[in-house]
Amino acid sequence: METQDYANALPTKRRHKSLSQGLVESISNNIKNGILKPGEKLPTESAIMNLYDVSRTVVREAISHLQAAGLVQTRHGIGTFILEPSQAASTGMLREAIVTVRDVLDILELRISLETEAAWLAASRRTEEQAIALGKALEDILANKTEENASVNADVRFHLLIAQSTGNRYFVDILSNLGTTIIPRARLKSAMLTLEGSTGNANQNNNSGSSYLERVNREHEDIYLAIQRKDPEAARAAMRTHLSNSRERLRQAQQRIEAPAS
Repeated sequence: METQDYANALPTKRRHKSLSQGLVESISNNIKNGILKPGEKLPTESAIMNLYDVSRTVVREAISHLQAAGLVQTRHGIGTFILEPSQAASTGMLREAIVTVRDVLDILELRISLETEAAWLAASRRTEEQAIALGKALEDILANKTEENASVNADVRFHLLIAQSTGNRYFVDILSNLGTTIIPRARLKSAMLTLEGSTGNANQNNNSGSSYLERVNREHEDIYLAIQRKDPEAARAAMRTHLSNSRERLRQAQQRIEAPAS
């Protein structure tokens, strides 16, 4: 589809709570309504920026969300393409298969081997624009401590941006297929992911959940800083620490869930 045709197909722009969310909704609707067809290439980032009057960061955030939803696939150096419905459906089936704590633990084992190397490559290859986008994702994680869904979405975007910074589309493909299931707290409340979360009064539970998020946020900061200063070994170590800690927190949560009531 030509850029001009795509522009004519766009709905009238309106004010959205989130510019990236609005862009995701518009492109998603165009895909569902057949305006954008499977196999077609999206316009360039610059073209989308002009069409929607948004920044490059907003466009990249939206593309990350569309990838996580299994609607598009970005091929490094070529462009972003609309996926066939069958591909999107298989992606959804993969995410739906991850339903138990045990499933998420298994995914974390996969991610430890996958994302530690992705962090190393990202620190070696990232561009200045990618570093800026990663910093913005980190800001969004830190800004949404009390909003679970917003925090999870920012967390997913953070990890997808690291995958994109590797310059290897297969890292992006795998993480995009998993969607929000890569984030443990997308399955469990934050309080359940701390040792203190299952005991005590409501205030104690709230404090434990906050403490959990503070630790997770520090881990994300360590990863970002290593990638930002182009330190591959530190980035690999920080990612391994983060994912290993996530696995341990989730393992402990699973033990509390499965423990017989006293």
